[in-house]
Amino acid sequence: MGSLASEIPHAVCIPYPAHGHMNPMLKLAKVLHTRGFHITFVLTEFNHRRLAYSQGTEIIHGLPNFRFASIPDGLPLSDEEATQNIPDLSESTMKTCRGPFLSLIAKLNEETSSGASPVSCIVWDRSMSFTLDAARELGIPEILLWTTSALRLLGYLHFHQLVERGLFPLTDKADLSNGFLDTEVDWIPGLRKGIRLKDLPSFIRVTDQNDKMFNYILHETKRASMASAIVLHSFEDLEVPDLTALQKILPPVYAIGPLSLLFRRMIPSHNPLTSVTTSLWKEETTFMDWLDARAPQSVVYVNFESITVMTKDQLVEFAWGLANSGCQFLWVIRPDQLKGESAVLPPQFMEEIKERGLMTSWCAQEELLCHSAVGIFLTHSGWNSMLDSLSCGVPMISWPFFAEQQTNCFYSWTDWGVGMEINNNVRRVDVEGMIREMMVGEKGKKMRAKAVEWKESAANAVSRSTWRR
Repeated sequence: MGSLASEIPHAVCIPYPAHGHMNPMLKLAKVLHTRGFHITFVLTEFNHRRLAYSQGTEIIHGLPNFRFASIPDGLPLSDEEATQNIPDLSESTMKTCRGPFLSLIAKLNEETSSGASPVSCIVWDRSMSFTLDAARELGIPEILLWTTSALRLLGYLHFHQLVERGLFPLTDKADLSNGFLDTEVDWIPGLRKGIRLKDLPSFIRVTDQNDKMFNYILHETKRASMASAIVLHSFEDLEVPDLTALQKILPPVYAIGPLSLLFRRMIPSHNPLTSVTTSLWKEETTFMDWLDARAPQSVVYVNFESITVMTKDQLVEFAWGLANSGCQFLWVIRPDQLKGESAVLPPQFMEEIKERGLMTSWCAQEELLCHSAVGIFLTHSGWNSMLDSLSCGVPMISWPFFAEQQTNCFYSWTDWGVGMEINNNVRRVDVEGMIREMMVGEKGKKMRAKAVEWKESAANAVSRSTWRR
């Protein structure tokens, strides 16, 4: 029994402990499982508890040869049902997780006496590079999963030049509003001509050279070049110049996405793997009946995903923009969507939209976006949401919040031709106008047609994938 088990490859997959990283890593892990791998999927203890709470304790037991494990994240114990502080979490995982991770690997390898497979490789998230040290210490192969775009990786690899060119740190906070961020960046090979400082990931928008996130990004991205290989959650047609530039300066780089589409193509709906999830909020399902009763492309889907927070005033502006557009909409509002308070909408708004609006707290986004009733997506422009939307042929109105979302938004309306951008200082008249234009205007018609082209391109990328052969 032991010799047979030792022939089964055992991949330990460890995402950064945030929903937008866990989701693509889980899909890759499932694909590997269909290829004969034993999978150990590593969560932090905080997210392990949240997963058990949101999905039930049975989910964390996994399936045969597909199981969950956990390590501490180094932060104080918390039972909060919300995303942790990202700068603190990033610094803590970088400094404290290597030891617990090595202990976990040792424990997994000790189980070979009971017939389990020894760990044969590590698939690590680009924000968890301590696992690279662990893999080298243990003498086992490792692969880096870059959970976002090629263009984001390309931008991060040149962040150090912002300091060298005197563009970072900002002189003072006035640079956020005096036009300085409109400075064009024409020195990064592969990035689109005309991209500006404000279109780069938002971690540059600080005045302190010791800023946690800026230096964390520098540290983690520099170590990406040490990986044996890099797999990107993207597809070639979408990012040709960026991929070409990366392949000249990094280890082997492969675009393997969109992972959601690849997963759906490779794993039938009746497979038990489809029930394995890392959703940290309880999902609503009643919305599908509501959508089934709507005409094709008549619904605005609104979701700012797992990290974006907003003020009460911003929430109200979005609400009345949606109401005044006259369109039907489905709006996902997390319990922790507002800064420091619960998301309560005005009674007048609820009365206004009762026949054409549906509010929910969380949902299975990929299934929803592929529904024929969905016409446009009002999004924060996170990479998973971008790829989900492109894979389903749905154009986007973007309100980017932080990180690479500004970059994704910029490309959505410049290169990809499927998006519009709402200013950070959101106003209801802008929300209303963009929704109307996207749903019934000439620009919207062109964007919907372009989104269908990207849907076909994504499908072709998956059909060509070596994973399916």
